[in-house]
Parts: sequence; C-alpha cells; structure tokens
Amino acid sequence: MKPKKNILFVMNNLGVGGAEKALVSMLQVFDFSRYEVDLLLFKQEGLFLKQLPEEVTLLPEPENWKYFDMPFSQVVKENFFRGKWNVIIQRIIFKLVQIKAKNTSEKEQFGWNAVAKTMISLSKKYDVAIGFLQNNPNYFVVDKVNADKKIGYIHTNYEALKIDTKFDQKYFEYLDKVITVSDDSREVLNKLFPYMKQKFAVIKNISSQKTIRDLALAAIDDEAFQNSILTVGRLTKVKNHQLAIDAFEILNKRNIPFFWYVLGDGVLRSQLEESVKRAGLIDRVFFLGAKENPYPYILKSEIFLLTSLFEGDGIVVREAKILNKPIILTNFNTASAHVESNVNGIIVKCNAEELADSIEDLIVNYDKRMAFSKELSKSNWGTENEIEKLYQLIED
Repeated sequence: MKPKKNILFVMNNLGVGGAEKALVSMLQVFDFSRYEVDLLLFKQEGLFLKQLPEEVTLLPEPENWKYFDMPFSQVVKENFFRGKWNVIIQRIIFKLVQIKAKNTSEKEQFGWNAVAKTMISLSKKYDVAIGFLQNNPNYFVVDKVNADKKIGYIHTNYEALKIDTKFDQKYFEYLDKVITVSDDSREVLNKLFPYMKQKFAVIKNISSQKTIRDLALAAIDDEAFQNSILTVGRLTKVKNHQLAIDAFEILNKRNIPFFWYVLGDGVLRSQLEESVKRAGLIDRVFFLGAKENPYPYILKSEIFLLTSLFEGDGIVVREAKILNKPIILTNFNTASAHVESNVNGIIVKCNAEELADSIEDLIVNYDKRMAFSKELSKSNWGTENEIEKLYQLIED
C-alpha cells in the first residue's frame, strides 16, 4: 500500500474571514485516505476552529508568536527575568520597522524578519507545505519548514493590498507554486511578476452545495429576520459598509421599507454603529456579529448585498448563489465573474445614490427578485471539484 504523504497547512488563525472559511471548507472535503494533514495556526482561535475535521492534527502554536501581539510592557515582564533577551530585542525591532511601514501590509512584511528570528523551525519533514494566506503564513513555510514542495496562497487582489513587491519577490522565488483564487487575481500577479508566470495557478475556494443547503435549514432565533436585506463580511474598510449606510439613509428619506442585517465583526464595528445612529437608522440597521452558521440567515433574506472595494474569490457571493438569493454587488474587480448584471443579480457603481436606486428596484419589484432566483437555480454553483487541482499540484 502506498504510504500517505505528509501535508502541512499554515494559517494565522481561524477567525471569521473568507480565507479562514476557505481553509476549513477545503479540509472538510480532503482525502485523508491519501494524506496525513497537519495544521499550524499562529493563534489557535476563531469561530471556525471547532469545524476542523478530527483527522487534522493541530500543531502547537509557535512559542514566541504571542509576544508580537501583546503590549511591550508585558513582553518585558514575561521575558526579562527568564533571560530571553532576543525576544525583547526583536520585539523592539519589530515596532521600529512597523513605524516606517506605509500601510498594514508593509507592517506585516517588514515585521516578519524580527518575528522569524525568535521562531524555531519545525522538526518534522513534509512532502508538501502550504502557506494558506499572503504574508506571514507564506513566509513561515519558506523560512521555517523543511518540505520537498512549498506552495503559497494569495487570497485577494494582490495589488490592492499595497504590498512591497520586492520583499515578496524573494519569497515567491522559493515557492514552487503560488495559488490565487480567481483569474483576475492571477492576472494581477502576472503583471507584477511577469518572469514568474509559470508559478501562478488558480484554484477557487471550496463551496459544497449540499453542505451549504443542509446547514441553511437550521433554525435561527430571530424570527423577525424575515423579509430583509443581508450583508455578510468582516467590518473592515475594504468591505465598504459605509457606502451601504449612505444608501439606506437615502432609502429611509424616500420612505422605502427595509431592514438591513449585517453578519460579521471587526475593527470598524463601533464606528459603523455610530454612523447608523447619525443617519437615523437604528430601527432599520442591525449588526448581529459573527455567526458560525450564516446560511439560515442567507436563506431567509430577500436580497443579498455586498459593497466591497475589491474581492478575490468572493466565497460568500457564491454561497448566496447556491441559496438562490437575488444579489446586488458593487463593481469591484471580480464582480462580473460572480454575477451577470440584470440576469441573475445587479452590479452597480460605488455610488450611494445609484446603490439606493438598485436596492429600491429589488425591494419593490417582486417579479424581478423571483426571476433572478429562478436563473440562479438553473446552475450548480458548488466548487467541490476544485480540490482535484490541489491534489494534482501535490502529486506533480
């Protein structure tokens, strides 16, 4: 009998996010009869942690990672008398290089060298190691893992992240393949790294049609959720929730009836809640936080709305399509790959007035909503077979 190959996945955590959901969905359909799978999380936390298949071996967190995610005074307190001077020194360097960085992505990039100098390489040898997210997971695979083949992931529009390409270039050179999740995202990488085109491959994130439809039948507590507009996504700048608030303020002034529910959490929650209050929408807009199972909410909603500035594979859009929900998207980079405008959804400019018009159109036009739903029901939107592409890369 052919021995199983040892596969390692590396990820930051399993908090609420598209890449985190994609990893868990992939592992849920992984062929454990062929592969032994280890997972290293920098922090063992997140809503999806309990959804990991029991066949996955969860490795201990890297010992010193936590010291780069806590106040400096606590770092000194925990390491000074233990003589762990290197941790304190690298934590200082980490802070200094972050001050010079231009944005969040560069902070993570330039801080990696300090983090890496406190980390011990994994002792186990792997057949394939996969960094499942841009930046740190990819860097860890290159610097700290002994594997015959190394694969990285880019889960979104790389250019929009404003990453320092020179920093990543040296890491891409050590990766056998870099997987991205859409053709548009690969074209961005081809443009920025034309001499590495052969390294870039597209594997869409896994969405199981049967699993999503089964989970959507679960009961939810809030019976008032019926007849609503729903958005699912982290409360961060890139998801552009403020545009939706501006559009709903316009609809409220037009006396258009609506309830908008938002599933997700993030750094902008308090800011967005204040914006809702200022717009006079506290009885119309509701932030429900992150939900382990969002599918009953999607199923019960009337309209699915996503106002992102950019997306990679847009997993949540595909999930809404699987549940035949009429969809409104802003015209982000991959929107047309998800929805055929005015056939099975609507794509609208990032303009509050135009967005309000499109939402109003679907609210008042029941026949149009039903036509979109009927059109969506004609196709199988599941992507379970995408995992065969990863198997091919593993075995190639």
